Amino acid sequence: MSRPSKTSSPAPADLGRLPVEMREILRYMRKAFELVWQTSHRLTVSLALLTLIVGALPALIAWIGARIVDAVVMAASQGGAVAPVLMLVAWEGVAVAALALATRGLSLSTTLLRDQLGNRVNVMILEKALTLDLAHFEDSEFYDRMTRARREASQRPLSMVTRSFGLVQNLVSLVSFAVLLFGFSPWAVLLLVLAGLPGFIAEARFSNERYRLSRWRSPERRMQMYLETVIAREDYAKEVKLNGLGRRLLDRYEDIFRRLHAEDRKLAIRRDGWGFALGLLATFALYGGYAWVAVSAVHGLITVGQMTMYLMLFRQGQSAVSSALGAISGLYEDNLYLSTLYEYLDTPVPRKLGTAKAGPKPGDGLILENVGFTYPGATEPALTDITLRLRPGETLAIVGANGSGKTTLIKLLTRLYDPTTGRILLDGLDLQQWDEQTLRARFGVIFQDFARYQMPVGENIGAGDDTHFDDEARWREAAELGRAAPFIENLPKGYHTQLGKWFLDGRELSGGQWQKIALSRSFMRRDADILVLDEPTAAMDAQAEVEVFEHFRELAAGRIAILISHRFSTVRMADQIVVLDNGRLVEQGSHEQLMSGDGVYARLFTLQARAYQ
Repeated sequence: MSRPSKTSSPAPADLGRLPVEMREILRYMRKAFELVWQTSHRLTVSLALLTLIVGALPALIAWIGARIVDAVVMAASQGGAVAPVLMLVAWEGVAVAALALATRGLSLSTTLLRDQLGNRVNVMILEKALTLDLAHFEDSEFYDRMTRARREASQRPLSMVTRSFGLVQNLVSLVSFAVLLFGFSPWAVLLLVLAGLPGFIAEARFSNERYRLSRWRSPERRMQMYLETVIAREDYAKEVKLNGLGRRLLDRYEDIFRRLHAEDRKLAIRRDGWGFALGLLATFALYGGYAWVAVSAVHGLITVGQMTMYLMLFRQGQSAVSSALGAISGLYEDNLYLSTLYEYLDTPVPRKLGTAKAGPKPGDGLILENVGFTYPGATEPALTDITLRLRPGETLAIVGANGSGKTTLIKLLTRLYDPTTGRILLDGLDLQQWDEQTLRARFGVIFQDFARYQMPVGENIGAGDDTHFDDEARWREAAELGRAAPFIENLPKGYHTQLGKWFLDGRELSGGQWQKIALSRSFMRRDADILVLDEPTAAMDAQAEVEVFEHFRELAAGRIAILISHRFSTVRMADQIVVLDNGRLVEQGSHEQLMSGDGVYARLFTLQARAYQ
């Protein structure tokens, strides 16, 4: 496994970088508070007020406790009345009850805010995903960034805020403790602070290392998630079982765990070892303070009640100091994880500057001028120098071996990608100048790897046009056009039948039926004047395929129709056929023209036709 670079991020103990780190902490603290405040004003105010109350009450309780002890000693030695003692006990009971109520309220506010904030951050992550280009989703480094954001960052804003409030709470407690301890000795206040430092050093020493390990593990964690999916999902189950892959995949999953766990184990041993050693120093300091107070009481310098109070202040004060310093260390760690969230949320997205709703030459069709494209990170182009024209009413078939660039060309036409070189015009206007929503509304597309939504049948079809997603009349019309209506009507709940096996009463379809659902989806857009079918009948039987394409030719009248298929019996129906080879357009013409040319198309057609003889 790759190791983090020693210079990849500063360690918390690097004092030279402390001002920079503090500015970063304050930067993300502000963002965290903004998120929490926007999530719920009321809960944020409640959290702040209850934090102050919980911070102040322990000192009051300790002070009343000292008065009780002194009152008891006085009453026992002088035979005095017990009424003052009982009054003090009652006041302490009220203070303890108030502390319990405030603590419960603080816990409730935190719980409610955590749920709301977790949802808000997850929605922000998903909203960002909606703005990203296809290139982001085909980038492994981007997936690692998204995985880190979704795994940790949804809880970190609230953690940073609660730690901040916790820091305030402990500081309020410390100030009140210090005021009382100052009456004993100013050195006692210093001892109290020093007693909490070892725990802070132990925690801060390893917080950055934990984060760096987590960050560099994203690919391994994502591989584990993928292996879980392959082992446990129904769409992989058949092959996994038949090919006996289960144990191999599970072994690989466990191997990743063992490698990651070995790193965790080393870190945990070092962290806890240092924590124990430094914790002993804190314990010695604490009991040194105890001895000091006890000796002072023996010599009559303080009362028994004061001794009880000072001992309590030392114990609670050390805890408050450790918590306060731990909160500072935690804030730094939260800052590191929040940086992953904003690293994702700040992912740059190219601005879509196009605003045009129509082109200057309506009816001019699609024109590709010397179009080339290279995928991000690739060294070889996927398409090179493609020049092509498509007029309304024409049907284009694209032929070529796998990897020749057919689907890439469709991605460029639908502007899922922009050309690296050249340009594509629709109605005389470059696609990059079109309003994106308007442009895509003109396309009805079914991709070879179409989505199989785990939703009802109607919604699977309605997904083809969000503006009519719930329009049942439109579902039925599209299903008729896609030849899916006959089998849908035989399903238990018709268009409301749940598809897939993820949810209760889900119904699985055959490959050909799913393909008809996807084909129907492409017909949801009535106004689409460019129809694109990428291997739309690969899972259908021969008769269904012929019916679909004959029907498709009728529907495509007056529109641009683009077809990708490996079956030449359907390809030959197209008005124009282009052959792609290694990203280049090598042949173009009608079926008859290409057959007479005795080139790549003729050879492939003859080979396929021979298989049926």
